[in-house]
Amino acid sequence: MPVQRFSRLCAGAATALTTAIVLAGPVLAAEGEHAKAGLPQLNPASFASQVFWWAVTFGLLFWLMSKVALPRVAEVLEARQEKISNDLEKASALKAEAEGVMQAYEKALAEARANAQKEVAASVAASDADAARANTEQGAQLAVKARDAEARIQAAKQEALSNLSSVAAEAAQAAAARLSGAVLSPEAAAAAVDSVLKERA
Repeated sequence: MPVQRFSRLCAGAATALTTAIVLAGPVLAAEGEHAKAGLPQLNPASFASQVFWWAVTFGLLFWLMSKVALPRVAEVLEARQEKISNDLEKASALKAEAEGVMQAYEKALAEARANAQKEVAASVAASDADAARANTEQGAQLAVKARDAEARIQAAKQEALSNLSSVAAEAAQAAAARLSGAVLSPEAAAAAVDSVLKERA
């Protein structure tokens, strides 16, 4: 404790000063006339009263320091040490709390990224499925339209061929009438045209 160290230091200083005064007394007493004419505190005749008042003053100051001043200093130092300890404890608690919050944030961030990746993968899979379904439906519709178009083309072809046969039969009748003057029956002209078309096909 600071009070005990101060007490030991003061006791040592008092012992050293008392020893110095006691040892210096005979030397100063030998210089009697010079001491009387010089400084009064060096007069050997007043050494006893000086030592007495020095001891009283030192004792009073020692008592005031040890009972009044140093306990207050010790209280201030203890309060300061306690405040520092409390601040360190609060800082460590806040650091631990901050680390916990940071870990929770990182965990939430990782979960959010994983969920976002799952959502993106699900939406990509759904859009791929929708596109495949749409392609299948469009393919089926195009196939139906192609079959309908082929049927219409075939019907138009058959109609054109039948029209061509009748036109060709009429042309054959007209040509025969002009060239030979003979009149062909429509059935004979149609049979002649059919046989020519079969040979060309």
